[in-house]
Amino acid sequence: MEYASYIALIPLLPLAGFVVLGLFGQKHFSRTAGIVGTLILLVATVLACYTAYQYFFVTGKVNGVYQTIEPIKLTWLPFSPGMSIDMGILLDPASVMMLVVVTFISLMVHVFSLGYMKGEERFAVYYAFLSLFTFSMLGLVLSTNIFQLYIFWELVGVSSFLLIGFYYDRPAAVAAAKKAFIVTRFADLGFLIGILILAFYSGTLDFGALIQRLTATHSTQLAQITGTTFLGVSLLSWALALVFIGGAGKSAMFPLHIWLPDAMEGPTPVSALIHAATMVVAGVYLVARLYPVYLIDGTILQLITWIGALSALLAGLIACTQTDIKRVLAYSTISQIGYMLFALGLTGYTASLFHLFTHAFFKSLLFLGVGSVIHFVHTNEMGNMGGLRKEMPLTHGTFLIACFAIAGVPPFAGFYSKEEILMTAWEHNKLIYYGALVTSGITAFYMFRLYFRIFWNKTRVPDHHHHSEGTWNMKLPLVLLALAAVGVGFIPFARYVAIDGEKEISIPLSFSLAPVLLALAGIAGAYGLYYKENERPQKLERALGGLYKTVKQKFYFDELYLFVTKKIIFNGIAKPAAWIDKHVVDGTMNGLGWITTRFSISIRTLQSGRIQGYLIYFLGGIVALAAMCIYLWK
Repeated sequence: MEYASYIALIPLLPLAGFVVLGLFGQKHFSRTAGIVGTLILLVATVLACYTAYQYFFVTGKVNGVYQTIEPIKLTWLPFSPGMSIDMGILLDPASVMMLVVVTFISLMVHVFSLGYMKGEERFAVYYAFLSLFTFSMLGLVLSTNIFQLYIFWELVGVSSFLLIGFYYDRPAAVAAAKKAFIVTRFADLGFLIGILILAFYSGTLDFGALIQRLTATHSTQLAQITGTTFLGVSLLSWALALVFIGGAGKSAMFPLHIWLPDAMEGPTPVSALIHAATMVVAGVYLVARLYPVYLIDGTILQLITWIGALSALLAGLIACTQTDIKRVLAYSTISQIGYMLFALGLTGYTASLFHLFTHAFFKSLLFLGVGSVIHFVHTNEMGNMGGLRKEMPLTHGTFLIACFAIAGVPPFAGFYSKEEILMTAWEHNKLIYYGALVTSGITAFYMFRLYFRIFWNKTRVPDHHHHSEGTWNMKLPLVLLALAAVGVGFIPFARYVAIDGEKEISIPLSFSLAPVLLALAGIAGAYGLYYKENERPQKLERALGGLYKTVKQKFYFDELYLFVTKKIIFNGIAKPAAWIDKHVVDGTMNGLGWITTRFSISIRTLQSGRIQGYLIYFLGGIVALAAMCIYLWK
């Protein structure tokens, strides 16, 4: 079977689900919307897995190299010869891998939501929005050109806005949706400008042609874009930096990270979808898609490296102090995305995408696990939890697996991908390596702080309103994702997803000793502080004083943004601009109108309609003309 005969169905099926459920769901599928949406996505997932099998094991490799295939490509908007916006589907190792990740994780979220969202008033609308989100992300990862990617990039933003603000009657959810939308819009403006610069100098929007023209030896386009400077920096550097700003905004990297923790106001399954495999990894995928061009500019790679490393460390520290279990995982996501980005900055393409792949499974498992907990106890706060391991044995077991995976404990999936990133850092930048090593220990600490406070810590008074930890459709995704969190690390990822010339990383056992010991030390620290209820955490908080308060307040980034927007932009720029608009611009226009009105009133007697008056003016004119003629004759 050729790809072209069915490949378009993978993104179009979720789109069809959105249209059907959005238009008819509330009226005709109010109870079965979840089943309809889930079945549609099940078909898309099966097709995605079949595509991956065909590509990686049957037809994708030619002469030992995986090919880039465009089974569908249609010209949509032609501008000039060689320049057009096309709509198509691109298959290469990265996009096929993302195809499987997006569909599978989305399917798990769909199944889990059957139980978690049961009884919601807007149940059909919720599944319509999930379908739209999945379609948007599939369109993004399959895009053949950078402007098609940008279109779906913005559609992902709209979808996330709808899902984060799903509980529109809650002010916090509405504020979170607006915050996510506005912050990412500023970043996306930079992305758009970067696209225009790259397209102008390369003469194309197509990924393949753009990369070829800007990376070819003695390339005229490369000479032009690097030879043209602005403020002493080449336009290539500006373009790549601006494109990365778009990715940093979508992936919630420092300093554009402030929207992601607030996005936890949406339904918990939505958090799993946004954090695990879709929206926040779009920035990583964007850099990976243009990676051959990024390799030209070492300065921008350094920028990506340090932004990723700083985001990983800061988010990890903040996660240690949060008490809302979903916000702990939100900052954990920022930290893990930081790992992926600094790996890309250090030329670890395969290591970065491998961690993206494994992270999708154990992070979605973590979010669905806390969703199961929240569904059981009706609170997000750790202080109201404890001792849940006996009442929620399946959730407890699967959550523990995910904690080991993200902590980098062998043989769980996160260990293998994180080790490859650490090895990349060790080979290219020792300072980044040691920072990443410390961050990995912090990760183990805050994740097991979360684990012990939920499932151990104190004895919980049984709540007789609950009889089980959830229905089968909430348990099945946990089991499948737990199996994946153990098994996907054994996949020889570098054989399937790599760039030309990249060597498979060999990690000696001795190298893994330090990361594993640090992970165990972090687990031991969490055990000592939180396994049983005691005064040690409070004593530690008091001992750290202002430092602990600063970290708990998220280094006051939100307050800084509010100060800049309200005090500087609103008061210092917006108010003076409004005064000028009202008093100068409007005043000038109003003054002209007043002068025109007064002048009209003063001359209106000239148009009185009286013939005798007109005759007087006429005679006066004749006399004046006669006088002029006499004067000139003399």
